[in-house]
Amino acid sequence: MSVSGSKAAYKPGPAAWFVLLGLFLAAMSAPATAVTVSGLYAVEVPVTGSSPEQLAEGYADGLAKVFVRVSGTRQVLAREGVDDLLAGAESLLLSYQVLRGESGESRLRMTFGAVGVNRALASVEAPVWGANRPLTLAWIAVEDRGSRSLITRSRELATSVAGQTTSIWQSAFEQAAEDRGLPVVLPDAGFSGDRELLSDIWGQFVSRISTVTGETDHDALALVRVSRNGGQWRAGWVFDGMAMNAGEESVTAATPEALAQSVVNRWAELYASRYAVAAAEVGESPQVDIVLRGVTSLADYGRVNEVLEGLTPVVSAGASRVKGEQLTMRVAFSGELDQLKEYIALDPRFVALEPEQNRSAGPSPLAEARVPDASEEVDSTPNASEMLETPSSSANGAEDAEQTMFSYQPMPVDEQEAEQVFESLYQVLYYRWQPASVIGNGDGQ
Repeated sequence: MSVSGSKAAYKPGPAAWFVLLGLFLAAMSAPATAVTVSGLYAVEVPVTGSSPEQLAEGYADGLAKVFVRVSGTRQVLAREGVDDLLAGAESLLLSYQVLRGESGESRLRMTFGAVGVNRALASVEAPVWGANRPLTLAWIAVEDRGSRSLITRSRELATSVAGQTTSIWQSAFEQAAEDRGLPVVLPDAGFSGDRELLSDIWGQFVSRISTVTGETDHDALALVRVSRNGGQWRAGWVFDGMAMNAGEESVTAATPEALAQSVVNRWAELYASRYAVAAAEVGESPQVDIVLRGVTSLADYGRVNEVLEGLTPVVSAGASRVKGEQLTMRVAFSGELDQLKEYIALDPRFVALEPEQNRSAGPSPLAEARVPDASEEVDSTPNASEMLETPSSSANGAEDAEQTMFSYQPMPVDEQEAEQVFESLYQVLYYRWQPASVIGNGDGQ
């Protein structure tokens, strides 16, 4: 995929660099939470077979789901021109797999290009909501047959009636969060026996729940009470944080699954209405923030800038933030983000940091997409224009369990940069700068 035009990033000279350095070293803010949604452009849908016509239908179904995730609204599918985009869904594919289960059913797993999808949405004047999203800590109390239960993130085998209730609702909210690409975390199972806490959630006493929450990572709290209302389920909730509406809202639905979908749909659209960018702001050249640790001098900055600008996909690069030995580079690039990452990986001075190296481990958010069972047959057929190698399946179920195609990764931000991060379209990339002299180059260049 080629890109015409460019959007230049700000590039300070030496004097401006030291001004930036002084400003950012002086500004210290309290920690904030942000989560990168990994797999936002990956999706899995059922298909009736693997003929070209059947696959084309699956591509369209998958792209429709991705459009809803990335735009932040289900109304995107009603926009003029979207049907034509869905008909050409194959052109936006990076990779796909046909998964076949023992009973003969087939599912199509696919990954679309982030840049291509964002531009497609912009072409129909749809909003685009980036991969860095607020984390919602959901305190959900369910009343059923006179008994109240707290929905927690425990995955222990449910044997009691209360445990089965928790499992049903947990699964329902997991699926809803995955469908909409919304980071949601449930409280620890240790709170499940606290009757006073359940009463506080039911009464929607935000201040008391905030106290119990303590240092658990989150951007917003949602206090949700679920109960039967005739033949329907009703969920009412209040938000705290992120300047969300403090008044109670509610939805009803016939099943736990439908209710969870309705709740999470509403949350996603509220967040997207605040953080999604207008089509005109998507731009010809996508931009990504690259955070480098270990940049200790102006000379290091010069080398980092030189290396990045020398990469084929890079249109422009420049410093946007300095904090101690951490440098943030704003990079405009052509093609897909994965291509840029592959080029960066070729230079040993850029050492990729895993999510756990960026932030201390906290509670795991809800959604991680299912992976094929060991018994499933995988038919991987690369697209003709595919830029990434399709992952092969493993006969080892344990290895498969690690192949999550949809997950949430905490990222280290502070209040000063949180708003900027939430409004960016692409995930932030994290590296440690390792000068050549450290890795064995005698000339130190």
